[in-house]
Amino acid sequence: MPVIQIGSPAPDFTLKDQHNKEFKLSDLKGKKVLLSWHPLAFTKVCTRQMQSLEKNFKAFAKLNTISIGMSVDTVPSKHAWAKAIKVKQLRMLSDFWPHGAVAAAYGIFRPEGFSERANVIVGEQGQVLWAKVYPIHDLPDVKEILTVLSGK
Repeated sequence: MPVIQIGSPAPDFTLKDQHNKEFKLSDLKGKKVLLSWHPLAFTKVCTRQMQSLEKNFKAFAKLNTISIGMSVDTVPSKHAWAKAIKVKQLRMLSDFWPHGAVAAAYGIFRPEGFSERANVIVGEQGQVLWAKVYPIHDLPDVKEILTVLSGK
């Protein structure tokens, strides 16, 4: 399945975050949502990716955007990892079961059993505004995402 197309409706989903609290995408209508997928917790580039989102949490908020970390890791793994890397504001969602179903719906689930490293921006009305898949070992440039969100 190809990566989700810009302009298409973003598949709605409900997943649990690192605190075992439910997150439903459609509950955030009226805000932009950055879905930032990383392959697996406790790895170097994934750690830097989530810390970058945490560091820029307020910058995203100023652009009416909620940033969300996404992976196929379990909720307990996400909880331990968030604590270990000092992520406090960012919600990190578990796409563990059905395994990778949300990543698959967005066209970024890999045959190895985890997601691509990817960012998808969902608009205020639930449409895909922007999507990019990165080489698995590359850290996404948060400045690029902030530029896209600011419309520059």
